[in-house]
Amino acid sequence: MRIGAGLTQAVRQAERQGIAPELIYDLIEQASEEGARRALAQLGLSDGQAGTDITELRLLLDSWRDVRRTALQALVRWLMRLFFSALILGLAVKFKLLQLGQIFGQ
Repeated sequence: MRIGAGLTQAVRQAERQGIAPELIYDLIEQASEEGARRALAQLGLSDGQAGTDITELRLLLDSWRDVRRTALQALVRWLMRLFFSALILGLAVKFKLLQLGQIFGQ
């Protein structure tokens, strides 16, 4: 079991007072498990469906990222089409391949 510096110091102090190291480590393990249970309960993940809930949330997040990326790609594609269409139209008018005045009745 790996523990942090603060716990290591507490374990050494308890050992100096004659408390068995096994008892100390059991207490640390029980406290950490209880803390984990409380944290999961506060998040609403203490029931048997918690694993399924997390998996579904991950899938939902992945789907959202895919939708966002696809929408952004579609927007960029449409903007590029619009830009190049305007550029081609402008070039056609500039080189008198197309006369917009005749199209609009001028």
